[in-house]
Amino acid sequence: MATAADFLTDPFFEKFRTLIYDASGITFSTSNRPILESRLRERLRQAQLGDLAAYLALIQKNPEEMKAFLDSVTTNLTRFFRNQVQFDSLEHDILPDLVQYKRKKGLDRRVRIWSAGCSTGEEPYTLAMILKDKLPADFAFDVLASDLSLKSLMTAQQGFYQDAKMQGVPESYLSRFFVKVNDGYQIKDELKARVRFDYHNLKFDSGQRNIDVIFCRNVLIYFDEAAQKNVVDLFWQSLTEHSYFFIGHSESLFGMNTQFKFLKTDRAVLYTKILDA
Repeated sequence: MATAADFLTDPFFEKFRTLIYDASGITFSTSNRPILESRLRERLRQAQLGDLAAYLALIQKNPEEMKAFLDSVTTNLTRFFRNQVQFDSLEHDILPDLVQYKRKKGLDRRVRIWSAGCSTGEEPYTLAMILKDKLPADFAFDVLASDLSLKSLMTAQQGFYQDAKMQGVPESYLSRFFVKVNDGYQIKDELKARVRFDYHNLKFDSGQRNIDVIFCRNVLIYFDEAAQKNVVDLFWQSLTEHSYFFIGHSESLFGMNTQFKFLKTDRAVLYTKILDA
């Protein structure tokens, strides 16, 4: 195994961050070099390889190892009801508008939401709880959740969260949608069945269409401008003609050549795709 001084040399750093960018659109800056080095050391240990040249050759010919590598370099920080004001806006502003619009137009009474970059599942389950609780009885809903991390998706599909992860979940939701199990909580099957998890690389078209709301929060910050524009354009294609797009509170589409319109509600800021009056 190479020493700390010569492990991730400049040429290998350039090769691996180019590979990551080409495969996923994620940008690794020089300041993030120690993170990449740490992840590479762990992957070499897992693959039982002694140097970066051998590992580079492995991931270039083995798609499964490439997935595992991309999984290892993604960040999966999340929690239930993260940035509460956006969920408040969904509940009080967006859902009532969608219900009214679909009824007025005689459309299918179903709300479809996509949690893109869902990590370990707290966001899509939060969305499912709100939809289950707040939509009128004559409306159905679907929650699609996707991520680049297979490990995170496995946790999300299991739907079990330690006590420390439950901060922010209203007591009424805890009793209604979870079962207490030892040192944590298990999502009830009736809610878990309403969320569909899927592996997806945001660099590529998901094939999803007729989505009413997309949540893609704290993901765009890992892309450069070109990759951000590509992802945002793909989201536009996935949304209906009357739809909404939430991004992270520290993210913005300002300055980007996009068709989305900025919207400020009493509770939060977001973007819209509304093509009909």
